[in-house]
Amino acid sequence: MMSQIKHLSTAKILPLSLILLLFPLSSCRVEQEQAGRLPDVEVEPGRLPEFDIEGPDVDIGVTERTVTVPKVVVVQEEETIEVPYIDVDVPGAERTERTLTVEAEVPSSGYNLEIQDVYVINNELWVVSQLEEVNPNAPQATVRASDRIAINAPDMAVRHYIVGERPIGTFNEQYTFVGNREQIAPQLESGRQLYGQQQQAGS
Repeated sequence: MMSQIKHLSTAKILPLSLILLLFPLSSCRVEQEQAGRLPDVEVEPGRLPEFDIEGPDVDIGVTERTVTVPKVVVVQEEETIEVPYIDVDVPGAERTERTLTVEAEVPSSGYNLEIQDVYVINNELWVVSQLEEVNPNAPQATVRASDRIAINAPDMAVRHYIVGERPIGTFNEQYTFVGNREQIAPQLESGRQLYGQQQQAGS
């Protein structure tokens, strides 16, 4: 019995020489010789192309466009109509022909929305329109008043300003409404006018 206990205890004890052999393998140390760092990369901020609109040839006329003309909010018809046409010739700049449309949701058909002017300000096209109620006795029905102008010019961002009271409705939140033209007069005077109702009347 005593010999069996002695045999079991010696079987569970590892030889000292084997422990000394395994100990160096379990303790490993890594030393960093040089601090690592990411490569230096210079990043320049992007810029939109700038166009010199101070001295281009600007021709104004009319052209025909087949457009969707809103009648009532749920009913729209396609018609071919004449719209003002602006041809801006900037030497060395590629031009894009497109139709600029302004549209507002109004409470009756007695409203008129008309593009008054187009300016170039800070490399943007500013479209200034006017919304006014011309017939207060028109039947109440939610409709969309709209106007449009065709332009052939360098591709620039478009910003819309509507002179008049903003009608109720989330559709009209896409435009900036101003109470009168004087609110944006300093910015307009600093830019270049490409189109105006007076120019169109005189052409």
